[in-house]
Amino acid sequence: MLGIIGGTSLLFSTLPELKKDDVATPFGSTELLCGDIVMLMRHQHGLPPHRINYRANLAAMAIAGVDRIVAFGSTGSLKKEIPPGTLMIPTDYVSVTDIPSIHDNAIEHVRPELSQALARKLASVVPQARLGGIYVQTRGPRIETVAEVAALSQIADVVGMTVASEATLACELGMEFAALCTIDNYANGLGTDVLTFDHILSTSKAYSQRTGEILGAIIKQMG
Repeated sequence: MLGIIGGTSLLFSTLPELKKDDVATPFGSTELLCGDIVMLMRHQHGLPPHRINYRANLAAMAIAGVDRIVAFGSTGSLKKEIPPGTLMIPTDYVSVTDIPSIHDNAIEHVRPELSQALARKLASVVPQARLGGIYVQTRGPRIETVAEVAALSQIADVVGMTVASEATLACELGMEFAALCTIDNYANGLGTDVLTFDHILSTSKAYSQRTGEILGAIIKQMG
């Protein structure tokens, strides 16, 4: 079953009609939207990135029967040549913050990855997206400093606060994982605007119709 994870980029888009279901997991309960697909809105109860219960979220999706996930991620561009409004399907990721794990009581070394096969399928459904690129995750909720952006731009193309945690847990739970990054702003110091959360939200709102149409196409062709 297909699972969709949505966040800031879907705040202003029309979502499919699905049934709400509270799913209990060993890590806490999570609200899912269930039907022919399973959908999770990651910022439940208005939680900022560093307070999201990623373990409960991903465990709930596994319990619900999800075996492959497409996650929407709002990101900032670390490259001048990747402007806001671009869509990217990353093929690898880096984290500069702690990543949660379900393996608290046993030694397990899971090889994390983004599913290349699922990424290619996603690219066929969303041909306007750039296939390939590196996502780097920071802790949040604060925006990265100008110096941090300069350093991160040497190892990655876009920066966000959620996808690496979700991808790693999906691998631990045996689910394929791909991400569609909506690039909502230039990272701090790269653009001419003073970067704020309101600025990020305004870009998400401007592209809400496009994002909603893409969500519909993913559900129709990959569900």
